Amino acid sequence: MATLESVLVCPFCKHAKQEIMPTDACQFFYECENCHTVLRPLTGDCCVFCSYGSVKCPPIQEQKGCCSC
Repeated sequence: MATLESVLVCPFCKHAKQEIMPTDACQFFYECENCHTVLRPLTGDCCVFCSYGSVKCPPIQEQKGCCSC
């Protein structure tokens, strides 16, 4: 079973916040609540959790490939 919580860390201001990851879709955008920068996945990553999170998204954890839900 996949872990559904991940700590997102803003690469600009280093603000960290624990979030619950969606299981039915990739999250392409995330607005940092501290500096209001809108984060997008890095090249090669499918979602903001894979780029900035402490835990990769559920499909990647389950080795299904991202956005396969």
